Amino acid sequence: MVEGKINEIHAWAGKTPGLAVESWTYKPRPLGEHDVEIKINYNGICGSDIHTLKNDWGNTNYPIVVGHEIVGKVITVGDKVTAFKEGDIVGVGGQIHACLKSDCKACSRELDPHCPENMFVFNATYPDGTPTQGGFAEAVRVEDNYVHKIPASIDPVYAPPLMCAGLTVYTPMVRKGVKKGDRVGIVGIGGLGHLAIQFAKALGAEVIALSHSSNKREQSLALGASKFVDISNKEEVDSVRHSLNHLFVTSSAESNQYNEFISWMDFEGQIVLLALPKGTMSFHPGEFIQTEVSITGSLIGGRKAMSEMLEFAAKHNIRPMIERFPLSKVNEALEYVDSGKPRYRVVLESD
Repeated sequence: MVEGKINEIHAWAGKTPGLAVESWTYKPRPLGEHDVEIKINYNGICGSDIHTLKNDWGNTNYPIVVGHEIVGKVITVGDKVTAFKEGDIVGVGGQIHACLKSDCKACSRELDPHCPENMFVFNATYPDGTPTQGGFAEAVRVEDNYVHKIPASIDPVYAPPLMCAGLTVYTPMVRKGVKKGDRVGIVGIGGLGHLAIQFAKALGAEVIALSHSSNKREQSLALGASKFVDISNKEEVDSVRHSLNHLFVTSSAESNQYNEFISWMDFEGQIVLLALPKGTMSFHPGEFIQTEVSITGSLIGGRKAMSEMLEFAAKHNIRPMIERFPLSKVNEALEYVDSGKPRYRVVLESD
């Protein structure tokens, strides 16, 4: 049996609810026959990392090492791993396990994030009771099914945001059938939205960026949007009413805004939630009958979608805009992300 090379992992862990993390070490599970051991070089910071550290969702198990946009180098592979070798540059996203059985209602339809056996890279538990720990660390061990090679044309420092944000916007665009000529709206031009503009443009759509931040107009147009709409400007909003085939909501819009969103849609248009709105939604049934608009959502993406997304991003030169921090300044980076100031994703670099 192959043994791992790093048997005590130095990490940065949250110990109590709040943003602060502190230096911590833990012993990983023994390297399994299908496991890949990765020396982490880069890790992105995502909003869900912050929600988890703060225990905003009420289910955080401490101590916890967050981070689910992991990129690094393979240093060890288990006995039965054939797709990877030492030295490969790879990435890991939010999911690290699913049953992948042909009779699984989720996995058989490439919806493995919904598999009953789904495990996330942190805040989950292996069958033996060991907690999973994420990428704010020097290394990680992950099942080979959820390790992905980073295409050679993508500089590894730009890859982490693709592992979550990129997958989150690409997957529903493909599954919901975005195609050449469609009018696609993107609400929220931030960590998800700036990538959504690029993916929609590459899929051949006419992209309309919609935001309350008018200072993002020029940036949105430079990223590939054909039009920018300031949501606080009635005249600009009126110019897109009843015209969109798809609307991807990448920001945590207030729940009552969705009634307004419906008015932007063409008949049979689709509104897709990629972020959780606060509160509950309330609609009159007539809003759906009269418009034939549908509202749906999407949860990250499966392993097949991840591989396809990385190749698509490489082919179409889709890259996140990033700001870089050394891992040793992770607390400073977390505060910065929580402030909402980054343009548009923060990547931690191992010191």
